[in-house]
Amino acid sequence: MSSCPGKTSWPELVGKNGDDAAAVVESENRHVNAIVLKDGTPVTRDFRCDRVWVWVDDHGVVVRAPKVG
Repeated sequence: MSSCPGKTSWPELVGKNGDDAAAVVESENRHVNAIVLKDGTPVTRDFRCDRVWVWVDDHGVVVRAPKVG
């Protein structure tokens, strides 16, 4: 379990448009910034309660459940 405030995972967004998914994430947890990235993009590995990666494919579709981290 995460000690981060608010909702921390959005499995229901897999298969949705990445930009739309990011908006949902930010509307459901005011403590985070959702960042849309192409799957496989190198990112920092530090854990942050205020960040959610939204991983998308070449068509902008979410391929992994967005989660705080």
